[in-house]
Amino acid sequence: MTAWISQHEAAIRLGFFFGIFAVMALWEVTAPRRPLTQSKLRRWLNNLGLVVLNTFVLRLIFPAAAVGMAVVAGERGWGLFNNLEPPVWVAGILAFLILDLAIYLQHVMFHAVPALWRLHRVHHADLDFDVTTGARFHPVEILLSMVIKLALVAVIGPPALAVLLFEVVLNATAMFNHANAYLPPGLDRVLRWFLVTPDMHRVHHSIVASETNSNFGFNLPWWDRLLGTYKAQPAAGHGGMTIGLDHIREPRRCVNLAGLLSLPFVPDVGAYAINRRWNASDLTDDSGPGPREGER
Repeated sequence: MTAWISQHEAAIRLGFFFGIFAVMALWEVTAPRRPLTQSKLRRWLNNLGLVVLNTFVLRLIFPAAAVGMAVVAGERGWGLFNNLEPPVWVAGILAFLILDLAIYLQHVMFHAVPALWRLHRVHHADLDFDVTTGARFHPVEILLSMVIKLALVAVIGPPALAVLLFEVVLNATAMFNHANAYLPPGLDRVLRWFLVTPDMHRVHHSIVASETNSNFGFNLPWWDRLLGTYKAQPAAGHGGMTIGLDHIREPRRCVNLAGLLSLPFVPDVGAYAINRRWNASDLTDDSGPGPREGER
């Protein structure tokens, strides 16, 4: 079973990617949450171009990826679970939760360290918010993320199947919670107790710095609630909020592939890194009660 997973991991992940992407893209067309401000064709060509580049670079440098590391760890007895040998289902559930918490903490770290924020702002500089935003990351951030994931997999020694399921679910939820898709407010209120919804994650892409530094979860919403980074709604409402970064608005930097690759080297890091966020302008979203849960 482990050998089969390792052999077919790339095909499985690719199949789920195209399937979920198609569903989200269709949902965005039939029930969009917000009107787009930029040319969809131009954004998609550049955002998906970055995805193709990242996939090539990642497979070139780390051909086995996280699932391959889990297989190696199992064969060599590396990691906590490979030594404690709990039941497979227990190891699988715990591994999923640990990996998801690690993604949350990594996300916070990329907002907290200015040098890492320079990389991560490629994701946040998108002027619109849709399914392609969920896969729009700088290649260096993708590589650093993989190094962190490989190290964690080696330390905890999770079952290879658990790692594959985590990767598939994380990829699917990243596309879901970045989708420009409408959910009825009542359904959103229920779902966001168990899953990061598009309305929940859209707050994280607000132009307001203190909203950008909230709702860091990609998959499970519990870490934000437990660790105090949850914000229910943007102060301006989902219909009135502005997506992106206030100091990077030029399409040549935000939409163009060459601009995205060079964005980490733009001198102005801005006020979005967590340790720089407490300026007077950042507090404007706290001046009033804002919209209630589920309001537009």
